[in-house]
Amino acid sequence: MNKLPIPEMIRRAFSALPFAYAPYSHFKVGAALLTEDGEVYTGCNIENAAFGPGNCAERTAIFKAVSEGKRDFLAICIVNENRDGGHDFCPPCGVCRQVMAEFCDPETFQIILAKSPEYYKIYTLAELFPEGFGPGYLKNE
Repeated sequence: MNKLPIPEMIRRAFSALPFAYAPYSHFKVGAALLTEDGEVYTGCNIENAAFGPGNCAERTAIFKAVSEGKRDFLAICIVNENRDGGHDFCPPCGVCRQVMAEFCDPETFQIILAKSPEYYKIYTLAELFPEGFGPGYLKNE
């Protein structure tokens, strides 16, 4: 895999935070998804008073990309902002990990968790979602 444009991905993920709709939790999340052809799709979390209909930033970015014909992803950067304006590492929830498993190679897909442009961690999807259920289980061979 080519070297990831980590500073740009972190910048783009942070740029999605102002668009988050989080009136209940006041916990904003931004994501920047890198496609194999170098495009970046951003997403933010969108809450709902009924809770269940809300959507995470990671899935928003993935669904935007898929809805525009993209299916090959290299990495995603995830950032957050709590009600006090602070940032911490924000790993993807289980539902987002499952959606990533649908579209991404668990061994190569990189998940960047960033507190700032200088302070981040990188994991593979396999590290954060061991023994995940993916499309391979449903292939007829």
